[in-house]
Amino acid sequence: MSVSDEQIGGAREGGASDSRPAALVQTLRLVIQYDGTAFEGWQIQDGDRPARTVQGLLRDAAAQITGQPARIRGAGRTDAGVHAWGQIASLRVESKLTPARMLGALNARLPADVAVLDCQLVAEDWDALRAARAKHYRYQIWNGRVRSPLRAARWHWVREGLDVGAMRAGAEFFVGRQDFAAMQASGSSVKTTVRNLTRCDLTGAGGGEIILDVEGEGFLRHMVRNLAGTLIEVGRGRWQPGAVREILNSLDRGQAGPTAPAHGLAMMRVWDDIEPRRASNSVASGDSPSDDTQVPDSVDDEGPVG
Repeated sequence: MSVSDEQIGGAREGGASDSRPAALVQTLRLVIQYDGTAFEGWQIQDGDRPARTVQGLLRDAAAQITGQPARIRGAGRTDAGVHAWGQIASLRVESKLTPARMLGALNARLPADVAVLDCQLVAEDWDALRAARAKHYRYQIWNGRVRSPLRAARWHWVREGLDVGAMRAGAEFFVGRQDFAAMQASGSSVKTTVRNLTRCDLTGAGGGEIILDVEGEGFLRHMVRNLAGTLIEVGRGRWQPGAVREILNSLDRGQAGPTAPAHGLAMMRVWDDIEPRRASNSVASGDSPSDDTQVPDSVDDEGPVG
């Protein structure tokens, strides 16, 4: 639903002549989709040079609509070039607009590479980061002998044939609660590198499309891309699947594979206290898994994933 400039302008007006309710401070839960290609990540960045970020565009759009400062916080931070099918954010604004009208007003002001898919009113103190319970990331690999122009923006091209069976066997070692120090970006500083992955599996076949789906309660910086890069090396035959366990036990980033490119990664879904995590099988792009299993709370604010 779109909102006209007259309606938006009215939301800024006050005085006795306005019969509509006064603007109220409200918190909205947003579901956001974006193509990360031209963004320098999710989070607003400090510095002299302006950075194009998803959070910054959403904040500015909300401020234009309401005429008041807006506060927006994401459930997770994606790095430059990483996409999202279902990022979740909390938007705190002073506004008269209903959630449906706010959704239309935001989308009318956002560029073509980002859109708000859903907007709902939540408790005033609701915070997307604190409410996050689990996240689903997907890494896509194109393993054709010839590059694919129509996949170039979303798939990492690996020309050499990959042994998906070996990659799948190696991926099993990533599942569970363990120390992922070997999978975090070099130079990261966090309280703990222990994370719990509840899913890490591959679908597809060598010579075609290969999809890596990873779910967990929290992630380290570049963790999914480092995990993907390590499994690609297994698929190339550089390591046997069992080497993944040895790499994890080493706690040494230098022992793992290279960081896979950002454009192959997408945040598929965030589960929170409003939409609890559900059991997952293979999930098609943009689709959601379903049952009723909730994951323990985990706050992931150490750095961008990607």
